[in-house]
Amino acid sequence: MRVLIIKTSSLGDVVHTLPALTDAARAIPGIRFDWVVEEGFAEIPAWHPAVSQVIPVAIRRWRKHPLRTWRSGEWARFKQRLRETRYDLVIDAQGLLKSAWLTRYVSAPVAGLDRDSAREPLASRFYDRRYAVAKDQHALERVRQLFAKALGYTLPSGSGDYGLNRAAMMDAVAQPYLVFLHGTTWASKHWPEADWRALAERMDELGWAVRLPWGNDAEKARAERIAAGLTHAAVLPKLNLAGVAKVIAGASACVSVDTGLGHLAAALDVPNISLYGPTLPGKVGAYGRSQIHLCASGPNAGSGDRDKPCFDGLGAERVGLELEALLLAPPGTF
Repeated sequence: MRVLIIKTSSLGDVVHTLPALTDAARAIPGIRFDWVVEEGFAEIPAWHPAVSQVIPVAIRRWRKHPLRTWRSGEWARFKQRLRETRYDLVIDAQGLLKSAWLTRYVSAPVAGLDRDSAREPLASRFYDRRYAVAKDQHALERVRQLFAKALGYTLPSGSGDYGLNRAAMMDAVAQPYLVFLHGTTWASKHWPEADWRALAERMDELGWAVRLPWGNDAEKARAERIAAGLTHAAVLPKLNLAGVAKVIAGASACVSVDTGLGHLAAALDVPNISLYGPTLPGKVGAYGRSQIHLCASGPNAGSGDRDKPCFDGLGAERVGLELEALLLAPPGTF
């Protein structure tokens, strides 16, 4: 059986889809998946053993330059690639108009969420098979349920297996280290830099090496300020997504804000403390073993506001104590 998945973005949403593939591969011997995904996240699906082909799409870039996209032939080549393979089923795991629109170019039945379950109800009009999946649960479990219904198997118990081989992705580790995942998009999701610095100083005094990845100039500058003068803290060189994944895979633990890389840490089964200010972890938090969610307090906590500071009551002292407890705990305790 050959199935095409449409799940283009974001990083966390892509990661949340992986356990559904593991479920399906165990339930249906020989099933193979191709996956349409944003070009910036195209490395991730290829890490799952049930994925045969990754088909990058560039909706974010194409929207900015539609005429250039048409003239260059990129759009035509993308449509042609969708038509090259015969599929038994297409699953739109995103439930948005932009993802549903892409299903029009594939000659196969299309499955997706019904209008009461999809993030954008109009997307369901594009589907041949529509399934109800309750919204009041974690996004990862919703995708697992959609796949089980669309492919006709009983959903296995448990929290799901991302299907990634952490040992194969990591380099040999000469010295244990921590990773601080400090970069995010919303201004309000940024944990105060002074707290990152205080946490780094605390870990440095305990002899823990800290690694700081970055994705743009602003993040690099912040990482340099956090690590400045500390014996055991280091700013990493510019890395692609696979390179950052390798660093995360080798870590003893991570501390992250609400960012896609925090979800990647969970997928790699790396202990992680996730810090939530304007958002709440109930439906989209880092999901898996040894995933600790710390939430701010105060009037803006959990408000969804993209701009206002939201981290009252979640300072370096509280996070440091949790991190030390996590590092001292026997495996499997958390």
